[in-house]
Amino acid sequence: MNKKKNQEGLTVKKDENFSEWYTQIIQKAELADYSKVSGAIVFRPKSYAIWEKLQNLIDSEFKKIGIKNAYFPLFIPEKLLSQEQEHVKGFTPEVAWVTQAGKTKLPEKLAVRPTSEAIMYDSYSKWIRSWKDLPLRINQWNNVVRWEFKHPVPFLRTREFLWNEGHNVYSNAEDLDKDRIAITEIYNNFMLEYMALPSLLGKKSNKEKFAGAIATYSFELMLPNGKAIQGPDYHDDGQNFAKAYNIKFSDQNGKEQYAYQSTYAITTRMLGVMVAIHSDDKGLVIPPKLAENKIVLVPILFDKTKEKVLKEAEKIAKNLADFDIILDSREDVSPGWKYNEWELKGIPLRIELGPKDLEKKSVMISKRTGGTKMQIKIKDLKKQVPKLLEEIQVELFTNAKKLLDSSITKANTLAELNKAIKNKKIALCPMCNKPDCEDIIKEKTGGAKTLNAPLKQPSLKGKKCLGCNKQAEHMIYIGKSY
Repeated sequence: MNKKKNQEGLTVKKDENFSEWYTQIIQKAELADYSKVSGAIVFRPKSYAIWEKLQNLIDSEFKKIGIKNAYFPLFIPEKLLSQEQEHVKGFTPEVAWVTQAGKTKLPEKLAVRPTSEAIMYDSYSKWIRSWKDLPLRINQWNNVVRWEFKHPVPFLRTREFLWNEGHNVYSNAEDLDKDRIAITEIYNNFMLEYMALPSLLGKKSNKEKFAGAIATYSFELMLPNGKAIQGPDYHDDGQNFAKAYNIKFSDQNGKEQYAYQSTYAITTRMLGVMVAIHSDDKGLVIPPKLAENKIVLVPILFDKTKEKVLKEAEKIAKNLADFDIILDSREDVSPGWKYNEWELKGIPLRIELGPKDLEKKSVMISKRTGGTKMQIKIKDLKKQVPKLLEEIQVELFTNAKKLLDSSITKANTLAELNKAIKNKKIALCPMCNKPDCEDIIKEKTGGAKTLNAPLKQPSLKGKKCLGCNKQAEHMIYIGKSY
């Protein structure tokens, strides 16, 4: 039994070898599997169920503010993709191309969607004629391919991933800004309430903003290995794409104007972020609000009492069916083996029912985040279970907030920044907005880069850019990142 446990359970600790620990978690907890295509993973049912919940919850919030879903082609003609040169420059190294169908060479290369501006805006230029056609808010849930040649990591960095891809059009910059606030609030509320993940919302530097945008707003999160990672983002594209794709409208005075546009997304990367932050040395930990199965019930079976215990276990399972309870009545493995297995797979609550518990008309219950068992009367289960699940949700958020808060420091000199990076922290630093200064910082810190600048900026009086020593233009977070 011990040999089997060693094979099935985690063999490394999170704080000793994060990379190997993470790799084991996503495979042994049955979240993902590797495929024969480098950098493209299989989303197993457990992880895809979480993605479906994310999709449904965010989609319903999008619809409340007037965003509608559509679907555009996967393949994009090279001519369309090249219309916006800055955008193409940003994506060209990552584009996968289709050049042949069967034995026939295509007359024009087709890009496998790295993002959909080109194919969508060709349609937008035909649909939009008047200010009455605006705002136009369209989203699609799809897959994209970015053939990055960096080391792929399941969920966190893959060559094919899933996301929402929103593309809104407005008649003025003010409406765009209102939408930015509404959409980033939807993302933030979801991460806080469901994923139990706090983050840093801010504005990207000119160097790090989305290719083609005039401004990018991102959520940055902190992983336990000391690396930051970008979560959802929102891009203010101004009139750049409208000019490239000829998206014009007649305003209320009959004057022709270029439209204002935005793009925004949340990706399957967030599944990996959630797993990496919350899980532990026993295995997967999933916030109860996103867990497909919130409870596992393990009956303790002996020959003489098996029938009675199973009968009561089935009643309990029926009573708690709303929580998608798993009744594990297998007899070929021990209760201890089951406990370890379900801890590895991240079930939030475990209920144990044995003959002695039956006599007391109670069960033993333990939270995935704790380990301490507590006795609860069977008649009180329906009332107590929601409270325990909420406790776990709060505990996970509290721990993630502690991780983020303890990982942030301030650095007003290059020496202070290097110390922060060495200690695996994110530093809030004074910088100008010149790409050359970011290159200097990256070189002198061994690869750290700007993440984002807080929307509420502190005073910059007396603050000098760490790159050029001239007056700083903003305080911005800097750290190692994926």
